[in-house]
Amino acid sequence: MSVHHQESIRLTMAQAIVKFLQVQYSERDGSRRRFIPGIFGIFGHGNVAGLGQALQEYGTDLPYFQPHNEQSMVHTASGFAKANRRLATLACTSSIGPGATNMITGAATATLNRLPVLLFPADYYATRRQGYVLQQLEHPISADVSVNDCFRPVSRLFDRITRPEQLLHALPEAMRVLIDPVDAGAVTIAIPQDIQAQAYDYPVHFFEHRVWRIDRQQPAPQRITEALGLLKTAQRPFIIAGGGVMYSEAEAELLAFAEKFGIPVGETMAGKGAMDNAHPLSVGGCGVTGTAAAGRLMAQADVVINIGSRLSDFTTGSRSAFQHPAVKFISINVDGRDAYKMGALPIVADARESLRALLNGAESIEIKPNTSYLEEVAIEKNKWRQLLETDVFVTHPGEMFNQQHALHILNQEAHPGDTVIGAAGGLPGDLHQLWDSSDKKTCHLEFGNSCMGYEIPAGLGVRMAQPEGEVYVFVGDGAYLMQPTELVTSLQEGLKITLLISQNDGFQIIRRLQMNRTGISFGNEFRARDSETNRLEGEYVEIDFAKNAESMGAKAWSVRNAEELRQALQAARAEPRSCAIVITTERHRYGPGSEVWWDVAPAEVTGNAETQQARAEYESDRVKLQRFYY
Repeated sequence: MSVHHQESIRLTMAQAIVKFLQVQYSERDGSRRRFIPGIFGIFGHGNVAGLGQALQEYGTDLPYFQPHNEQSMVHTASGFAKANRRLATLACTSSIGPGATNMITGAATATLNRLPVLLFPADYYATRRQGYVLQQLEHPISADVSVNDCFRPVSRLFDRITRPEQLLHALPEAMRVLIDPVDAGAVTIAIPQDIQAQAYDYPVHFFEHRVWRIDRQQPAPQRITEALGLLKTAQRPFIIAGGGVMYSEAEAELLAFAEKFGIPVGETMAGKGAMDNAHPLSVGGCGVTGTAAAGRLMAQADVVINIGSRLSDFTTGSRSAFQHPAVKFISINVDGRDAYKMGALPIVADARESLRALLNGAESIEIKPNTSYLEEVAIEKNKWRQLLETDVFVTHPGEMFNQQHALHILNQEAHPGDTVIGAAGGLPGDLHQLWDSSDKKTCHLEFGNSCMGYEIPAGLGVRMAQPEGEVYVFVGDGAYLMQPTELVTSLQEGLKITLLISQNDGFQIIRRLQMNRTGISFGNEFRARDSETNRLEGEYVEIDFAKNAESMGAKAWSVRNAEELRQALQAARAEPRSCAIVITTERHRYGPGSEVWWDVAPAEVTGNAETQQARAEYESDRVKLQRFYY
């Protein structure tokens, strides 16, 4: 009787992680690439002798990058994954304790945006013979709990390795989740510091090249037939193009579908750029932060085709945006949870394949664009364009240069292949509403978590994925203050990004919401404390953002008008290192309304007359506008 001998190699658990990650590939439509081409990490006693040692000895093909904040490195991985349409990502490692918990916001942001990131937070000793150790939580009723358990609700997969051989199951399962379009999000594998250094005889074939093929799920023929039946009856159809269009690389199919049926297309934040904004059927961003043209068309749509969107409240106006009494929904999504939302006819499948099936099916039935409807779309687009030219992209008398005008200047100066990034505050809304993504000018918006501090590190991830063209990070002064240190990483690695910092002295978009819902400004501007009221309502605090950026090695400019901004953008393009353009902008000038309601409730009980009025208007709007779809 012969016994099959399986060749093995003796490695520490950490060394096995490094060797495994170096040979994992993704493949879709015959295109293959390294799935995890690098790892970011900040070392401490929890991972320096384990994963740090492994990277030094075995990480030749897994480059190590040094960030300056643990949250930031996860955002960088998210930006990299988004720019690669989820076909590649980065790994991140931290020490135990605060290094690990710093990654939680990044993990939540990745999972909410369904972007794959792989996290290796160090953990306490598994053996416990050391007694209670530095940074240990000491939970009173659960002895096996560590701070890493906080990752559980914000991860698509969580595992804790307590023996080195557990990697043989954990790492392939991590890869399965990361490459799955439905399950994509943060994968967290907690690695106790003693087990990182423990050795095991791993099978050699565990470290052979492996290709993870991403299959395109095909739509059910019956669903396609049902969807075509609905489209045939539609007089005022409307398309919502979500992130699924981008991740499926279905832009060409979306265009063909819209033209075939004569349907206007609005984009979600994640779907920004799915349609060339110069096209007659593109009505730009849709929803709370969208264009008024899209808002009016959505309100009267009788059939809404949702492609790759999870239909959050910003897209649906808290379920108020669709006011046609008999509106019907068709939802194309790889995730059944999203495909069934709003009582939709669900097509649980890949976006590109579903659009192709609908186009093929349309050949057998007669569906013609509604000419009068298309004329109305053109009128709405023209109204919006005129509003921008006469009231938005101008400097108003008695006011400083406004943020929307600055964005327009950037749009004009951007070249094909350039990317602009936004995430929180007023800027993602302005970019969603006002950025013209025609001529291959990409707009990367994070709004699943609307995470302040995402912008700069994500810019590094986009730059890693996009060596050519400029990468612009448009950020408010409040968000800039949260994660500016990755400018240092950009200089270390030669990853040039150009920051545009809108200096308007605070969180002004939240102040606008606060004023609309309470009538009072409180706690949202950068003001000194007033000695009489003991509140932050004194003089505005003076902050020199240009000098701050220069102190971390960036080339910086301060500008106050359109011409100065143009000159700075042109100079920055020629500069090889990272740049920062600080733009002094009007504090309380906002973009135009979208005509889409959003459910933010004012206080129900208050002694303030303005807040009472806001509550009464809210109650009226909620009853009049908000609907339940089933």
